[in-house]
Amino acid sequence: MKIKTKLRLGIGLLFTMILVLSVVGIKNITALKNDTSNILADNYNSLEYSENMIAALDLLQQKQDGLPVFEKNLNLQKNNITEPGEGEATGEIVGRLDKLKADPFNANLHLMIRKDISRVMEVNRAAIEHKSSIANQTAKTANTWIVLSSTLCFLFGMTLLINLPGNIANPVRELTASIKEIAGKNYSQRVHYRGKNEFGEMADSFNTMAEKLEEYNNSNLSKILIEKIRIETLINNMHEPVIGLDENKTVLFINNEALKISGLRQDDIIGKSAQDIALKNDLIRSLVNDLPQAEKTEILPPAPLKIYADNKESYFEKEVVNITIKPTGEREKKMIGHVIILKNITPFKELDFAKTNFIATVSHELKTPISSIKMSLLLLENQNTGHVNHEQQQLIESIKEDSDRLLKITGELLNMSQVETGNIQLNIQQSRPELILEYALEAVKVQAEQKQIGLMVEMEENLPDVKADTEKTAWVLINFLTNAIRYSQQQGQIHIQIKPHENGIQFSVKDEGKGIDSRYRAKIFNRYFQVPGSAKSGTGLGLAISKEFIEAQGGHIGVNSEIGMGSTFFFDLAKS
Repeated sequence: MKIKTKLRLGIGLLFTMILVLSVVGIKNITALKNDTSNILADNYNSLEYSENMIAALDLLQQKQDGLPVFEKNLNLQKNNITEPGEGEATGEIVGRLDKLKADPFNANLHLMIRKDISRVMEVNRAAIEHKSSIANQTAKTANTWIVLSSTLCFLFGMTLLINLPGNIANPVRELTASIKEIAGKNYSQRVHYRGKNEFGEMADSFNTMAEKLEEYNNSNLSKILIEKIRIETLINNMHEPVIGLDENKTVLFINNEALKISGLRQDDIIGKSAQDIALKNDLIRSLVNDLPQAEKTEILPPAPLKIYADNKESYFEKEVVNITIKPTGEREKKMIGHVIILKNITPFKELDFAKTNFIATVSHELKTPISSIKMSLLLLENQNTGHVNHEQQQLIESIKEDSDRLLKITGELLNMSQVETGNIQLNIQQSRPELILEYALEAVKVQAEQKQIGLMVEMEENLPDVKADTEKTAWVLINFLTNAIRYSQQQGQIHIQIKPHENGIQFSVKDEGKGIDSRYRAKIFNRYFQVPGSAKSGTGLGLAISKEFIEAQGGHIGVNSEIGMGSTFFFDLAKS
């Protein structure tokens, strides 16, 4: 039988028994009420009238006027005759009323009337006793029916109380215990319930599910565990720190190298939110703060991380691998986590430091002989040392140009070595944009005149001062102008613009050259980089040094260029 049917039958029958008990009680109480009402309404009134008539006779014996009271109660009694024999006795009293009126003080007449009244009272007393016995019998019958009905309701209620909860709770308890076993990976557990109700259907469905789970577990669990152990072993044997996060930045795994450099224990980080750990660990904070939120996010190459590990300073380069999947039936990929890999670049950084020191040393040592060569050239050009013919003069000019180029290269190498070693000295103060521009224009005026290039200046009036190192900033502007002159056509124009920009001042130089291909714009400020196909007339360090100078002053540098449209190099500096 279905559980719903059981509940309906049980509750319905209980409701019916309660209804029957109520009907029996109401019926018997109503019958008892009617019996007692008859006694009060009929017999007790007759007794009262009779007693009043006797009292009126007593007044007549005392020579008082009790006749009106007697006649009044006699009339009431005539209208309240309900018992057999009561009418005849009342009629006798009515027949003697005229005689009583004629002789109200006749003692014999009084005696006969009293006898008639006594008969009336006797009849009503007998009726009261009879009706009382009927009422008692009715009460006994009512008690019997009520007790019987109550007993049946109690027995049925107890039956429901004992059996119905068990019929519902026992299968639920068995199913709950079996579910706990399944949760504990005991997939061989089954529910043994033979009923044909809803619980039976649930037990069959549960057993089917457990059977499929057991089959799936036996076929895939060992493979999954082996693959998991293989991946964990592979990650732990990597010589580079690796950290895995899910889409909510919860740490899924971390290898021993990452634990070593972070100073954390595995129990302190696995399964925890990386953002919570970042509040107490600077390394984790630097790793997770700028994680991309999409599959493809263009970000600038991060600066190397300097970490004190293995009792020395080590340098690491962060690489973030975004893990995406394409859910079944969907077209869009979904981000499910990140893997952070720290590549140890300490050996390369040490080689870079050695290279920088070597370049700085060589450049410094080269400046002395180059200066000597320039001094010797000056002496050769002096007529006091002797006459120089045309061919010798050409050789001197060639040597002079080469020595100038060597001096420029050594100067750039020295500047670059200062930037790389962090020894760059900046004298940041309030600087007027007009003075920076004037200094730069004066430095390139001769080069521009040689190619007949016009320098077109556009500068707003009353520009505020900027916070900058005047000499270094002018060097950057000179570098922009020198490159613009180099790549501009003969008799071309170069546009120089100085204007307010956001919270600072922007310096820009626009040439009319052939422009820079989009493939190379991101690398134009890299060290030693030169655009393929351009004249190799420099070291490829000028723009790299310019970038370092501007960023060291808290500014921003960039380029806008299209093939055939020329190039615009610009930098921004903050207002003072």
